[in-house]
Amino acid sequence: MAESAYPVSIKGVLIREDRVLLVHNERDEWELPGGRIEVGETPEQCVAREIAEETGLPVEVAEILDAWVYHIVVARKDVFIVTYGCTTTSTAVPVLSHEHSRVAEFAEHEIPGLRMPDGYKRSIATWFDRLRASVTAG
Repeated sequence: MAESAYPVSIKGVLIREDRVLLVHNERDEWELPGGRIEVGETPEQCVAREIAEETGLPVEVAEILDAWVYHIVVARKDVFIVTYGCTTTSTAVPVLSHEHSRVAEFAEHEIPGLRMPDGYKRSIATWFDRLRASVTAG
């Protein structure tokens, strides 16, 4: 019987001081920090744990931003991606984990020029827009 389920990856869009946190992967792409849900974990707990593991930063997880299927060409597989908006009060410098080659923070205007899946770019734009709207409304 053929495999019928996609693996699921929960990712976080962490914006602080008008910059989004990204990690660089083995496919030479920038991506959002995150990963797979462990047994007994909620998606929100997963993304908070993964961001802490991958960057050393504690986060508060807000709302779901998007869900989409990412076709990883080099791996010849599809992954179901769910993105959440995240915030932090930490001013610590992000720490690089063994899972990635780089960690960096980027301004919104830099995102379109990065090598990154369009779904991540869409999630980043959505979270920037929602954060701006909440400041304007508040």
